[in-house]
Amino acid sequence: MTSAEGSTRLAGVDPEIPSIARVYDYALGGTDWFESDRQVYQRLKKAVPHQDDVGAANRRWLERVVRYVTRSAGVDQVLDLGSGLPTQKNTHEVAQELGAEVAVVYVDNDPICAARGRKLLEANERTHFLDLDLTRPDDVLDDPAVNGYLDLTRPVLLMQCGTLHHVDDDRDPAGIMRRYIDRLAPGSYVMISHFFDPAAESEQLHALARLAERALHDGGLGTGRWRTRAEIQAFFDGLEMVPPGLVELHEWWPGGPALRTPWPDERLMLGGVGRKT
Repeated sequence: MTSAEGSTRLAGVDPEIPSIARVYDYALGGTDWFESDRQVYQRLKKAVPHQDDVGAANRRWLERVVRYVTRSAGVDQVLDLGSGLPTQKNTHEVAQELGAEVAVVYVDNDPICAARGRKLLEANERTHFLDLDLTRPDDVLDDPAVNGYLDLTRPVLLMQCGTLHHVDDDRDPAGIMRRYIDRLAPGSYVMISHFFDPAAESEQLHALARLAERALHDGGLGTGRWRTRAEIQAFFDGLEMVPPGLVELHEWWPGGPALRTPWPDERLMLGGVGRKT
């Protein structure tokens, strides 16, 4: 039995309905998933067999960006939206690994994320987990707990890692990001990673992106959008992009020379960081 199965009664969730947070947990080797979540991920891997490498690349990119913003740029507050289930090398572990006093607030409204997050992620007085909906910016930024843990009049790192591609067009993800950006203090940073459809750049990769999107939707998750570069770039409107801009994850300040050519699957995700001036 996985730990998610043990949380069913506590969280009041339906194990037959997959959750993107639990699908990601399964992908990263966690234990908070149901059989329905495993099936979704296995279906996705039939379309993009190196999806494990995509997930690992996203975590490595997250670590590099968080270190850059908290160490080099000196931002000491992090708002991690749609943080998902606790996994290896969580945001606060990266931000606080050198003993830095960085405040980290995790936000997610998945029931099991809330239950597990409060237990495992609230590691110290500067780390907190809140049950809020990232698609409602004003609710998040006006929440008394958020404002109790973070000073939003000062710069903050706002994280949207692998989240916005699960916000459908009819929910206006660009509008959601505009609202967040409008309310951030000058000097704040925004980091976004997102499934990428290189429709204008490669017909072969475009076909692979369409195949992956169908696999998630047909597999029962009903969410997941591989968007174009222009669509993803629009989420940074109002920000000054940190070089090298919006790029494939392995191109954003890697730790050293490449040891292999990226799989086609890995090229279907972009990441970028913007700064509010």
